[in-house]
Amino acid sequence: MAEMLTTAATSDGLAIVPLPADFDQWEELLALILSSFRYMNDIIDPPSSALRLTPENLEQKAAEETAFLALLDGRMVGCVFLAEKNDHFYLGKLAVDPACQGRGIGGRLVAAAEEHVRSTAKPAIELQVRIELVNNQATFHRLGFRETVRTAHAGYDRLTSITMRKELRA
Repeated sequence: MAEMLTTAATSDGLAIVPLPADFDQWEELLALILSSFRYMNDIIDPPSSALRLTPENLEQKAAEETAFLALLDGRMVGCVFLAEKNDHFYLGKLAVDPACQGRGIGGRLVAAAEEHVRSTAKPAIELQVRIELVNNQATFHRLGFRETVRTAHAGYDRLTSITMRKELRA
C-alpha cells in the first residue's frame, strides 16, 4: 500500500486512493469512522448505523461496495463508501479524522466518488443526512447536493433524515 501512496499523493501529502484489494486494517478503519461520527452521538436519534459496524461487517461492506481512502503522508485519515443502486450510487460512511477536518479532505473524497460514478452509466449520487445535522446539510449543499425528500426511520413518527442527490454529467 505504501508504494501507491507516494505515487498518488499531492503536494500537500494527501492521497485519495481506492481501497486496496489486500487491505487488512479493518479495526483502524472502524476506529476512524467511529471517531469521525462520535460528535453526533448525543445529537441524533435514532443512533448512527456506524455504531453497529464491526471489523467483520466493515470488511463485508467493502467487498460489496466501492471504497476510497484518504491518506495524509501515508496515514489513513478518511474514507467514503459507494453502494451501487438501480439508477444511482449511494454515498455513505464519509468519515474524516476529527484532527484533520477543515482541510478539504471530505470534499476530495466526494470528488473521488463522483469521478468513479462518472466512469459508470449511473447519472447521480445520493446520500442521507440527519435532520439535526444542519452543518452537514450545508456542506453537502455547497458540494452540489440538493434535498429530494425527508423521511422517518422505522418506528419514528417524526422526520429524521434528508435524502440529498447530485446529478452528474458524463
